[in-house]
Amino acid sequence: MVLESKTMEVNKNLSEKANKDFELVQAAKTGDQSAYTAIMVRYREPIYYLVLKMIRNESDAEDISIEAFEKAFKKLDQYTPEYAFSTWLFRIATNHCIDFIRKKKLKTTSIDQVVDDGEGEGMKIQIESTSKDPEETYIEQQKIELMREYVEKLEDPYRTLIRLRYFKEWSYEEIVTKQGIPLGTVKAQLFRARALLSDLMRRSKQSI
Repeated sequence: MVLESKTMEVNKNLSEKANKDFELVQAAKTGDQSAYTAIMVRYREPIYYLVLKMIRNESDAEDISIEAFEKAFKKLDQYTPEYAFSTWLFRIATNHCIDFIRKKKLKTTSIDQVVDDGEGEGMKIQIESTSKDPEETYIEQQKIELMREYVEKLEDPYRTLIRLRYFKEWSYEEIVTKQGIPLGTVKAQLFRARALLSDLMRRSKQSI
């Protein structure tokens, strides 16, 4: 009980924004999905650009940003208002980037690198054809069907937004106009939807 009391002590020097963050964190801990969305609205772009600056790849940066939020949301109970939530969140994102970079360096090989073939001759790494054979096409279709099944398990508005954006391929502008939702909210909720979907798929694999 003493530990619980200590973790609830709010630093009196925190800014108004930091105090609002703390309120959102407390709401998120109770399962309030709108609080999760609000946190992502506030920090989706700052986290993305932080990651992009470190990773320098837009696709990887988006995935890593989602993973950073996933990590943070799973560790919300570890956050204490002794310091700003943004500081805590940025540290998690930075550490996740560092882990990614370390792993990437271990697995990355330049396609122009000359490799010794063991016979004293050098050869360049060859890139395999990107065309798909019938089996690969079938496997990809099965993955799409499985993804649809996972999406159906999401709650609204996340399920609807995933359908519109990725299955019907609506633009952000179309979603904003037809759903009557601000652009920032659409992006944040889609971001959250992808995080929930990723977590759902991970848990399903672990239960097999």
